[in-house]
Amino acid sequence: MWGLTIAIILFNSIAFVTNRRLTKSQIVHIWTFTICLQGIVDLYLGLKYEAYWYFTNGMEGISIPARTLLIPPVNMMFLNWYPLSAPWFRRFVYVMCWTIFITAYEAATLLPEPWGYFRYGWWNLWYSILSYPLLLLIVLRYYKWIKKIEKEN
Repeated sequence: MWGLTIAIILFNSIAFVTNRRLTKSQIVHIWTFTICLQGIVDLYLGLKYEAYWYFTNGMEGISIPARTLLIPPVNMMFLNWYPLSAPWFRRFVYVMCWTIFITAYEAATLLPEPWGYFRYGWWNLWYSILSYPLLLLIVLRYYKWIKKIEKEN
């Protein structure tokens, strides 16, 4: 539980202190979208197919902070620092660097308690390495869509 608590405090602090790009409305949109997307993915992969889980297998109250307070600030940092107008290769490298960072953090969460809180069923880090770029690009696409909607209003 210590690892999760420290990560939540650290990620949220960094995300909100360093934010220069995201408006309050965009933060709410990204936060809500992240929780919904993570909830859907976790519902199928975690609960139905037992690929992974937080703390113990199944849905328990102790996993709620991991499902609601951990990933949204990471997505905020990713979007806040994303080089929107940079050349394609620089944006590609940025996504790959974030994929490496997130995967390394995931590996740390696999430590025994009290530092670790994430457990694998049949899932492994290679699946994560392959899925994180796609998930980051989905969040980026959603952010661009929200910006477009805000501009139209």
